[in-house]
Amino acid sequence: MFSHPIGGMRNIYKKKGLTMNTTPEALIKEYADPIEQQEIDKFVCAEMGRQIHRYIKGMSGTKTAMLKFEERLASLTLPEKEKAIAKYIDLNRKALDGLDLKMILVRSVANYCDTFQYMLEFVNDKRKMIFYYLRLKEKYIQYHEVFEQNGKFGMKNHTGEIMLSPQYDFLRTCYIYNDDLSMMPVIAEKNGKMGLVYPDGNDTIVADFLYDEICLRDEYPYFEAVKDGISGLIDKNGNFIQH
Repeated sequence: MFSHPIGGMRNIYKKKGLTMNTTPEALIKEYADPIEQQEIDKFVCAEMGRQIHRYIKGMSGTKTAMLKFEERLASLTLPEKEKAIAKYIDLNRKALDGLDLKMILVRSVANYCDTFQYMLEFVNDKRKMIFYYLRLKEKYIQYHEVFEQNGKFGMKNHTGEIMLSPQYDFLRTCYIYNDDLSMMPVIAEKNGKMGLVYPDGNDTIVADFLYDEICLRDEYPYFEAVKDGISGLIDKNGNFIQH
């Protein structure tokens, strides 16, 4: 009987002194085979890449956009691909709408297994499946957060590393559709003026703090701005283009 690979795990984990929030590192000694792990990681990455591919297709409908994304991914190593996809999801969170991560895992396992019987045994090994499920989430669900310190705002990643130092009066992450893996600047306010900064750990300024207002747009160039009463657009490189 094909049972649910994730449900019904809590009793097993209580016996082991583990929880559903247990990290993959806590399970690796008991349940992970290095070669198997390497192959599952590869297939999971391919499945996640396909999900982003479908998202781009649904949002833009252009072959050029999809090929651009695939070309960028193809030049990366597996660990680099995992990080790139996680960063993409962080800023394009709608890419996960309707996505069941358990199905991503099951499809990856099916690609790894060479027989149907082996696949059934694999997905019904609850300890192994929960290990890979937690591993998948840890690799790809890596959301940043805005934090406040002494009345100023900064940004840190999922591990707590500082992406933007707490020196801004206002921060707005650009949750927009983007069809490549490039870093998007963040709208920030400082000393009463608006600007754009990269969340790169160095507070790199993309557009100087010269603007009275910066707003997001749904299409490129993504930023609409007002400076000294003049309206225009700002591209990702910080260039101001008057209407």
